[in-house]
Amino acid sequence: MSTIITSIDPQSPAERAGIQVGEQLLHINGHKIVDVLDYRFFGYDPNPIVELQQPNGHRRTLRVRKEEGVDLGLNFETYLMDKARSCANNCIFCFVDQMPPGMRKSLYFKDDDARLSFLMGNYLTLTNLSPREVQRIIDLRISPINVSVHTTDPELRSRLLRNKRAGEAIDIIRRFAENHITMNCQIVSCPGLNDGAALEKTLRDLGEMYPSVNSVAIVPVGVTKYRDGLYPLRPYTKEEAGAVIDLVEAFGAASRKERGTSLAWCSDEFYLLAGRPLPEKSYYEDMDQLENGVGLLQLLLSQATMAIEDLSPDDEAEPFAIATGVSAAPFLQQVTELLQERCPKVQGRVYPIRNRFFGETITVTGLITGKDLMDQLQGQDLGQRLLLPSCMLRAGENVFLDDVTVEEVEKALGVPISIVPADSGFDLIDTIMGLDVELPNFALPPEDEYYRYNPGN
Repeated sequence: MSTIITSIDPQSPAERAGIQVGEQLLHINGHKIVDVLDYRFFGYDPNPIVELQQPNGHRRTLRVRKEEGVDLGLNFETYLMDKARSCANNCIFCFVDQMPPGMRKSLYFKDDDARLSFLMGNYLTLTNLSPREVQRIIDLRISPINVSVHTTDPELRSRLLRNKRAGEAIDIIRRFAENHITMNCQIVSCPGLNDGAALEKTLRDLGEMYPSVNSVAIVPVGVTKYRDGLYPLRPYTKEEAGAVIDLVEAFGAASRKERGTSLAWCSDEFYLLAGRPLPEKSYYEDMDQLENGVGLLQLLLSQATMAIEDLSPDDEAEPFAIATGVSAAPFLQQVTELLQERCPKVQGRVYPIRNRFFGETITVTGLITGKDLMDQLQGQDLGQRLLLPSCMLRAGENVFLDDVTVEEVEKALGVPISIVPADSGFDLIDTIMGLDVELPNFALPPEDEYYRYNPGN
């Protein structure tokens, strides 16, 4: 833990108050500051009283004049003011364990940190929370948090996470629910393990905790080609994926009658595996599980369709190509065809990229690498520019998972690349039509690099 101030934002409330680099932040309004959650929560108040310790050990107290919600402007050695909590589990379905050897060290780091759940949306299993941390989440009303549940059967959860204490976390989930902590839950479904009757029980148990349990996403396990020596998992078959959908949709129908919400949804990938059409956009209600790919493709399609309807048939744009994962390619092809019907002068192609890096069982766009792009797009008609979804890149940077840069791909393919926000059909059409689109601004200090990418527990 380090609450020593390493820099102060220019013209910030802290600078105006005379706080100095090198001082240690001890308390805000009498509350001890341990990490970034304490800093963010207690520093939210207007005109807080701050206690500091100077390098010589002298302590001083001062009032910082600021409005409610304005950041004090203090920066620390690391984003969390502490080290990230590593995962205490050895999940049989862990994606990190299925990474190829020889990649950068940060990609093998497994985080399971409640602070990252609240601040960045990471999912946590609750298995390494201390009693103090559980109570702090309750006391500070930290919501929402994202929880990797997987099953509410304590014995089965311990087997899935290969942690004898994993089952105890179910009691923490119930305690959070009793104290009105909002939770978005994730279930990584594995064939023959936590689906079927086990999944039915899990959904029933989580439903009893509504409205604290705000949403539940059921996603199929991802299986790469790097599973030597690991638990013998396999992908879902078409029939098995259909059975999961039937179970979840039946639960959702009953839940709508009882609670007014489906509460649980299968990810888009389940429907693609089952060869079934995606539900209508309205089925997904508030789209609370977009990060898990729940309703993402329908949202993209509906937004793009609305943007296309606003165009004039005489509008023009430079020829383009879009590269994407195999699962999303048919939907982007549909968008491209709709656009070309509306604006015949706009011509583009969609290229599905097979994932040879992780194995072709991985079809999502976010795990496409620079090398696969270069290998499979060489010699193809890419028009005058190549559009790539932002989820292919490390957050805030221009580097793919295999450390290939955007500039290297541009040079190899001989075409400029435009990055498009992955979750916006409006931005996709604007980019195609040559308009400037603002990318999400998310950057962390270099020493916090391992927070940037975590494919989930």
